[in-house]
Amino acid sequence: MAQTFFEKPILNSPYQYPARHWQLDDSGQPNDTILSERRKCSYVTPVPKAKKNRNHAQTELVINTDEGMTIDGQTYDPHLIINEVRSAVDAWRKIPDSKNWGVTPETARLLQHWRHHEFNGLRPFFCQVEAVETAIWLTEVAPKQSQYKKFQKHLETVNGVANPNLFRIALKLATGAGKTTVMSMIIAWQTVNAVRQPASKLFSKGFLIVAPGITIKDRLNVLLPNDAESYYKSREILPADMLPEIGKAKIVITNYHSFQLREKLTISSGGKALLQGRGSDLLTKETEGQMVQRVLGDLMGMKNIVVLNDEAHHCYREKTDPETAEDTVDGLKGDDKKEAKKQNEYARLWINGIEAVKRVLGVRFVFDLSATPFFLAGSGYREGTLFPWVMSDFSLMDAIECGIVKLPRVPISDNSLHDTPKLRILWESLKEAKASLPKSGRSKAAASYDPLSLPPLLITAMEALYGHYVKTFDSWKASGDTRPPVFIVVCQNTAISELVYKYISGFEHPEKKDGTIPPPHLGQFPLFRNYDDDGNRLPQPKSLLIDSEQLESGDALDPEFRKMFAPEIDRYRRDLIQRTGNSEAGKKITDSDLLREVMNSVGQPGKLGGEIRCVVSVSMLTEGWDANTVTHILGVRAFGTQLLCEQVVGRGLRRQSYELNEEGLFDVEYADILGIPFDFTAKPVIAESKPPKPTVRVHAMKEREQLEINFPRVQGYRTEQSGKRLIAEFNDDHSFELNPTVVGPSKTVISGIVGETVELNVEHLRTERESTILFKLTTRLIETHYRDENGELQLHLFGQLKRIVRQWLDGHLTC
Repeated sequence: MAQTFFEKPILNSPYQYPARHWQLDDSGQPNDTILSERRKCSYVTPVPKAKKNRNHAQTELVINTDEGMTIDGQTYDPHLIINEVRSAVDAWRKIPDSKNWGVTPETARLLQHWRHHEFNGLRPFFCQVEAVETAIWLTEVAPKQSQYKKFQKHLETVNGVANPNLFRIALKLATGAGKTTVMSMIIAWQTVNAVRQPASKLFSKGFLIVAPGITIKDRLNVLLPNDAESYYKSREILPADMLPEIGKAKIVITNYHSFQLREKLTISSGGKALLQGRGSDLLTKETEGQMVQRVLGDLMGMKNIVVLNDEAHHCYREKTDPETAEDTVDGLKGDDKKEAKKQNEYARLWINGIEAVKRVLGVRFVFDLSATPFFLAGSGYREGTLFPWVMSDFSLMDAIECGIVKLPRVPISDNSLHDTPKLRILWESLKEAKASLPKSGRSKAAASYDPLSLPPLLITAMEALYGHYVKTFDSWKASGDTRPPVFIVVCQNTAISELVYKYISGFEHPEKKDGTIPPPHLGQFPLFRNYDDDGNRLPQPKSLLIDSEQLESGDALDPEFRKMFAPEIDRYRRDLIQRTGNSEAGKKITDSDLLREVMNSVGQPGKLGGEIRCVVSVSMLTEGWDANTVTHILGVRAFGTQLLCEQVVGRGLRRQSYELNEEGLFDVEYADILGIPFDFTAKPVIAESKPPKPTVRVHAMKEREQLEINFPRVQGYRTEQSGKRLIAEFNDDHSFELNPTVVGPSKTVISGIVGETVELNVEHLRTERESTILFKLTTRLIETHYRDENGELQLHLFGQLKRIVRQWLDGHLTC
């Protein structure tokens, strides 16, 4: 691994075309060579491999092919398509006159604004503009030109197989590259054109934004035109004269759970049976149309809306055809099978909901946004295969080279004499050590575990990462930064997360049999303790325990939470009223609302999560959490695929600072990671299943055994030299003069416009020993003139040739 890459990985401005990239070696790792061209779309690695070979299956993403989807015998390679589209968009972008862009005047105005406007704050990154340019080009430009109609046909074909009732275009951007900004630009482009070009069928001012959870849904409120922090105005996504148009957009933000048909009758199962009697089943759930009306609200009455899927890798149609399905749930076992079933149910609900919207109102386009738009295990498609409707890709490696995200640092060696550093594959190492940890969520069995009796290896991992966190914390504090760096732990289940949380932050002991209560354990890590030195709970906790089920289901918070955070809750209530314009909204704040606000404001001084330094969770940190102060991540769970690794690591990759340095680049920032075997290779590991070739065994017939021919088994060859010696006869014609014309100048003077001149020379060669010169010349002679018929060096001639070169040097070489 080239150290230069890790010391200075950033090559490109985030606002300019990424014209340079690090060359990768055969193992997919960056070396010291910088290539002056853009990186092609492919699988690349942003982290170093372990210095030793490793044999753990968990650390590799094994998939069958990266060629995408096969339809009627034709294979669609998404990487090839993406690179072709990228080249076409690059050429289109270079057209100087906007009249020749082939787009509407409104679109041309927006493109010029995004590319050249002097933004007061953070301007759109190149990757964000490119993603929207791709959507615009595919919609307005490509269909008009015959040479580009193949892309439209490609999208129609792959969608016809995977999404038969929808037309989806996926835009892949690395975590931290700003998908929300891209969504605001798409909405702006569609809305302005729909208002000013009402006769066109390419545009809409109605939008349905679907997210995988309430946490992400809350974050997307900035896409609403009337939001206090609306991107259209605060981030200058629209020119001032176009802002009135965005007010005419109708936008609904929901999570896919809302597509579930709800019960209309709130009665017990006994009451339902009584009403049903002996008749047919009662239809107590809402109809598809009623569900669409409930979810879409203000969009009812509109036609052909645009759908935006955030974290779109959760939205797919499971392939169940036994003749074409390749990676099904039935091929999985244990927890992997349970997880795959759950993900398929979520995906089915999501895509069914969008299809229902199309049947009721009509859907013009579906734009998918995701950092990892890959098919998941059990989907019926090869796990890890890129969605074939991905048309734009800005990978994590691209984002690192542009400085848009932090650089992940992972262990590459240790002194454990293990093939792979133990703290890099922590969960596997814990299993090998037969560590005692709860195997399921909170239960009576899990309650018997002592937080202070965690496995030594896990304690070592926490201590090691915490030690570095302390240095980071002190460094931030010394620099005057009032925000605390954030340390996150992602655990296998809720029982383990609770044990780790108690070990880190402290806990209260249960009452003893004699009625006494021991003083609380203060927590092993002082910066993460929720108790003061006297054992009293801090008014504002430093550590937080949370999991996705609690966050999304709205379970009650700690009873003391509202009391501890009273000022922040009141401030949040006022902000909510201002954002929604609804005075009643502030009175209806639920515990789950507050908990999500805590998570969404981690690292933001003065808000509910401003003092949080450590977050311990199960799975909710895999996506949708945008804290940019995360510096340390510990994984205490299984990571079956690199997709999960990238999602978890992505929570620590958002930059803290977007200030350019003197070179016009971002300064490198790092995220330190233990326990996550994050290791994308240059390409996926190929594991194609091929039938064995037929073998024909040749043997003698019984009646002719006496004629059988046996062939010897050759173990090697030996070369015997002839008795003749090589003899050279030199004369005057064999003299050779070395001069600067032959070997280049031996002295060179360099100088600037002003200043001291310097001479470059080869004087150091005068100290070469004669024997060294003789050896080098003889070796060069063998390499250039003495090879056998197979091209192998005839090293056995070295001694004789060395004697001949010695004679030549003595009398026939003139310097």
